Amino acid sequence: MAAHSDHFYSNLQINKMPLHQLLLKAKLFNDIPADWHVIITDIRSSTVAVNSGLHETVNLIATGSMVTVLNIAFKANISIPFFFGGDGATFLVPEGILDKALKSLSQYKVNTLNNFNLDLRVGVVSVKEIYSNSHRLSISRFSASENFVIPVILGDGLDYAEKLIKGEDYLLAEKQYGAEELDLSGMQCRWDKIAPPENREEVVTLIVIAQQGCNQAAAFSRVIKYIDQIYGTPEKRQPISIPKLIFKTSFNNLGKEMRHRIGKLKWFELIKTWFVNVYGYIYFRTDSGKKYLKQLVEMSDTLVMDGRINTVITGSEAQRLRLQSALNGLEHQNEILYGLYVSKESVMSCYVRDLEDDHIHFVDGSDGGYTRAAALLKQKIRQIMPL
Repeated sequence: MAAHSDHFYSNLQINKMPLHQLLLKAKLFNDIPADWHVIITDIRSSTVAVNSGLHETVNLIATGSMVTVLNIAFKANISIPFFFGGDGATFLVPEGILDKALKSLSQYKVNTLNNFNLDLRVGVVSVKEIYSNSHRLSISRFSASENFVIPVILGDGLDYAEKLIKGEDYLLAEKQYGAEELDLSGMQCRWDKIAPPENREEVVTLIVIAQQGCNQAAAFSRVIKYIDQIYGTPEKRQPISIPKLIFKTSFNNLGKEMRHRIGKLKWFELIKTWFVNVYGYIYFRTDSGKKYLKQLVEMSDTLVMDGRINTVITGSEAQRLRLQSALNGLEHQNEILYGLYVSKESVMSCYVRDLEDDHIHFVDGSDGGYTRAAALLKQKIRQIMPL
């Protein structure tokens, strides 16, 4: 039973229909096994850190927590759903890798505090507990492009888990989980801020939740349909484009990445990495390099469906105003609440196991787009549900 459960996610069928249609097909969603667990990482006071100009560091720490767990899953040959949130991450993991993931995240938390003076909360809640408290957690696999598949979550289970973890009782106790050798191989954050593609004006970071009591799937389907109608296909609203990619090569940037990966600077390795980066300019002009860049755009994680809609899109101011008008209408009908942040650029961090066909790229709006959009959403939640 346990071994079968470990491969629950990889055994799910991949659905290639439009997302707004998939959301309405309940039969294509499956409940997460009760013996799985939700792990959430989250930087304490991330809004304060972002407002202090530490948005790049916040983004890198979140990426590092993703890579920590994904490397463990990869070594165990287990595919897991994961969700990038700008200032943290969420994972659904089976029992088989839970202990190792928590030990590694505990060590990563210590490194983060020592190197960057930022507190990474790490917490875990069992899916069984989520179900026993009458919360729902169902999942489907959605093909967002030819090479990229994402998990789509419906239900309020992850929101419930996040509230528990932020309530302190479910946080990781460091004394319970001793030091573990960290594997952050594949973590790369070497692209500079990325301007919108040609003929696009701005980058929009959007978070949408369904209001209590409404049909979440139907509400999300309407939002996605509005985005499709106003901005066009996912390819047309993709904020990442090859002509706008600029490689970072400064020692300062590479050193910051190294401190995330191994907790300290190693000068020989830093110099070696700098030479590899310089070679990158040549590599990206080869056929293999051009293929990698094309896949990079296709495999940019610009849509996260974790019981909320989290997306980074690009377009014109006129398109954004039309979208805001549509979203305001849904808010007035008590279907959704949303937070939206506009920036001039996007930022991207990367997890590269293989330049050929095994890489994923996490996208956020610049200046802490997801964190700022989440802060605006929290204000609205407080207004309708005062403490």
